[in-house]
Amino acid sequence: MRIPFARTLFELLCEQAERYPTNTAVIAGGAEIGFGDLERGARSVASALRACGVRRGDRVGLIVNNRPEWLEIVFGASAVGATAVPFSTWSTREELEFLLQDSGVKVLFTLARFGKQEFQAEVDAILASVDARERYPNLQRVIVVDGEDAADDRAYARFRRGAPLGDDLPPGVSASAVDDALIIYTSGSTSFPKAVRMKHHAIVENGFNIGECQGLRSGDRVFLSPPLFWSYGGVNAMPATFTHGATLVLQGRFEAGEALDLIERHGCTAIYTLPGMTSDLLTHDRFDPSRVATLRTGLTIGSPQDIRRAATDLGIADICNIYGVSEAYGNSCVTDHAWPLERRANCQGMPLPGVELRIVDPDGGGPLPAGEPGLVEIRGYVTPGYCGASATLNETVFTSEGYFRPGDYGYLTEAGEFVFVGRGAELIKSGGINVSPAEIEEVLLRHPQVVQAGVVGVEILDRGDTIFAFVIADPGRLDADGLRAYCREHLSSYKVPHRIVFCERLPQTATGKLLRRELKRHAADLAATEPA
Repeated sequence: MRIPFARTLFELLCEQAERYPTNTAVIAGGAEIGFGDLERGARSVASALRACGVRRGDRVGLIVNNRPEWLEIVFGASAVGATAVPFSTWSTREELEFLLQDSGVKVLFTLARFGKQEFQAEVDAILASVDARERYPNLQRVIVVDGEDAADDRAYARFRRGAPLGDDLPPGVSASAVDDALIIYTSGSTSFPKAVRMKHHAIVENGFNIGECQGLRSGDRVFLSPPLFWSYGGVNAMPATFTHGATLVLQGRFEAGEALDLIERHGCTAIYTLPGMTSDLLTHDRFDPSRVATLRTGLTIGSPQDIRRAATDLGIADICNIYGVSEAYGNSCVTDHAWPLERRANCQGMPLPGVELRIVDPDGGGPLPAGEPGLVEIRGYVTPGYCGASATLNETVFTSEGYFRPGDYGYLTEAGEFVFVGRGAELIKSGGINVSPAEIEEVLLRHPQVVQAGVVGVEILDRGDTIFAFVIADPGRLDADGLRAYCREHLSSYKVPHRIVFCERLPQTATGKLLRRELKRHAADLAATEPA
């Protein structure tokens, strides 16, 4: 497929509205919105932002889940050269206080409430504090996206009801290709979320390449329940879908039963999933293969067994395996959908066009040869750097040659495919040797009675790391000794779990991503109270 000429998000929307005048851009909440209607909505938001004094370089915040308004606001901000800053809808009040101060947003769009969170009340309380003017000097206006009173000047419907933005803005007013389109906040190695800058042209170009690997085409319907405020959603699924003239089918938050309904009702042909989501879909009491028979392609992460399960059990024959981090625009490597399943299951693909990936000696040496694991470094489509409080990290995460260091371990095959070994912080030191939790999880998941598995290491004084395996298993005769014996058949002795703990659920995010830190805390508690 021809890549769009556009190199900013708003230009992309306008180009696709002209190129695909009858195509649906987004399906959400029972509404089907075409590219032209989405463009008109974005222009209305852009006009209102201009009236508020928002100009190129200003920042616009969002506390909004997966819904059309998220897209209207982001594209509208792009139209006037502003940077959209989406916040997590899982944010606590304390986290919101940090995010509002760190981001310096000028206008904030928020849901009145989402789940158990009363965001409108929390934002009002934050801004009513005695030091609010000092802590949030840039914030001038708050708009309530789901406000029901249209007469309220904070209601979104009232805010955007003016004339749409025209095409007569002078040069330099709208965004350029190298401006920041989004700032994504991501958790990780620091005590506060890191603010990751994302440029317009890189979102469009890398997103197009991700869509090509999936084999997306005009008319595809891409199911997305992972949040748009994640890079997996807003910097991956959205541009991959829209650059191909395809349709985003949004779920407000993941719930397996509703997800099955939406996939079946709208004939979704692609899906962005995670291992926990795949498991929840397959084990739901209303799952039937016929309900997801239209799924053809998509993305997921996980062990080889996770990829096989998505391809065979869920029926997504062309599912793609991936490697990436938020700082690298969602994905740096993606398998081609047309590769044989075993090839897709056992690597994360070739580096995408425009991406350079090398493996270096973790002890400070140079690049390593094919097949030898080491630290991953990425150049090309990577963030230009963190901003806000996390800007202090820039000197340590970038090399003098411009490579970004995510702290991950992996290796390149002779053919140039990348194989992920593990996150640096997740690697287990067993007997003085680095062990990847994913490798042990893969073996556990091959056992016919194991449904899910999570592996962590806990350091015990003078004994190195103790390997804990938390396992969800089908009912039947399966005990820890038997499962450990199974592991010994398939793993080197130093990789065999020291402790196997059977449980009913693994700690996960709302979209099914394993919360390994929480699992590690649980393992540490067990190690302290029940020493092996």
